[in-house]
Amino acid sequence: ATYNPLIPNGRELVATMMIEIPDPDRRAATLANLGGIENTILINVEGETIIGRSEESDRTDADGKASSVQFIHFPFTDAQAAEFSQPNADIILAINHPNYRHTAGLAEDFRSSLSQDFD
Repeated sequence: ATYNPLIPNGRELVATMMIEIPDPDRRAATLANLGGIENTILINVEGETIIGRSEESDRTDADGKASSVQFIHFPFTDAQAAEFSQPNADIILAINHPNYRHTAGLAEDFRSSLSQDFD
């Protein structure tokens, strides 16, 4: 039951994001400044943005502290899945939180493997 949310369902990809900071005090301070991060994670496929949505249990708590582990679902349309599945498609992963921004391109071998998760 714990890991069932990680199984892609139809036209979606699912990612696990873990904010791993060994020092408990530093981790608590960092997570306190990352509230809402689960709403800022996206995949850009050939210029089209797919915004991730987290599991309800992984969301920022009432005090504004982010969870250190997030299961993020990316629902694709048929057209987006087809674009993603094209060899050498331009795929960008991004976090666009005011206190943490990062982008990375998805390597072709990962894109190819992930495209097999679409049914």
